[in-house]
Amino acid sequence: MKSILENSKSNIQNPRLHGLRNILVMRLDNIGDVIMTSPALRAIKENLPTCRLTLMASPGGAQAAELLPWVDELLPWRVLWQDLGKLDFDPAREWELVRTLQDGKFDAAIIFTSFSQSPHPAGFLCYLAGVGLRVGESKEAGNGVLTLEVPSAPDEIHQVERNLRLIEAAGFEVYDRSLCIQIPKTAQQEAIDLLLATSSDRLSTYYNYILLNPWTSCQSRNYDSQRFAIAARQLAEVTQMPVVVTGVEKDRSKSPSLLATLGDYGIDLIGKTALSQLAALIANAKLVLTNNTSTMHIADATRTPTVVMFAGTELECQWEPRNGTSRLLRRPTTCSPCYAFTCPYQLECLDISPEEVVAAGLELINGS
Repeated sequence: MKSILENSKSNIQNPRLHGLRNILVMRLDNIGDVIMTSPALRAIKENLPTCRLTLMASPGGAQAAELLPWVDELLPWRVLWQDLGKLDFDPAREWELVRTLQDGKFDAAIIFTSFSQSPHPAGFLCYLAGVGLRVGESKEAGNGVLTLEVPSAPDEIHQVERNLRLIEAAGFEVYDRSLCIQIPKTAQQEAIDLLLATSSDRLSTYYNYILLNPWTSCQSRNYDSQRFAIAARQLAEVTQMPVVVTGVEKDRSKSPSLLATLGDYGIDLIGKTALSQLAALIANAKLVLTNNTSTMHIADATRTPTVVMFAGTELECQWEPRNGTSRLLRRPTTCSPCYAFTCPYQLECLDISPEEVVAAGLELINGS
């Protein structure tokens, strides 16, 4: 097999890749969506090691860039078509984005989207900015906005494969299709320092802990937090491992009863971690308990055993972990997949007993 360097030299001769030195990659959703571009970003750099790679992401998704060493520059931007109607009418803001892309002098734009999204708004902005090669996957008929319009894949394929399929159509070779991140060494030490600062008298336990990330920003994906607490406490009692609880600061108001249930087993790091520190904590955990959110994708990239409360909002085949050891728990429902942000029913798809969570967790911890 050729080395990556040899393959890189040969791929530069690909007519579509020849002369590409300054590439814009666009993924404008959340942290997990950006993390799932990691195999594609790695492949781009393996094929074109000297290219400059700029990642354009939403302000939230941009946080993932510190875990993606292939990104040379970050362009955070809240775009109108992804903002669910929250941004006001402001044409000047859109022209500012066009000028920003013009100033970037990009040779190519690779537009990553999910099965339900169109690449054409982003493609049109790149067209106005004079980006010569504009690559995207489209369900719509060609209209000239994209210079390389890849026919849509089946909705059911995994998002990582959707991303890789797009760059393969552009001529890039892919040598590794697995999810991957790189955690900065400073973040590793900062994670240890956070644990020490929280409860230094139990330092020895921190090399064996369970990480519980019980909330998401999407109500329809949230397993009952009290059930999560009960399950985590039972696992802690059996394994004698503490439970590190993570989340963002706005989750603080939802945490009192959960932390009370965990009692002395709980270590409260809610709102205290940057994303890279969270990734370090996940990488070193013996087990992760989470919903279908970015934590699931980070755990997949770090190969950490994970129990996922996977709501009926999506098909598992579109987003599930593929590389690490995981157990996905949910109840079949007729309304799945709903792709809804708020459940109009009683979250029947997540009607899972704490005992089922404990059983799945012990299987993973014991290597069953």
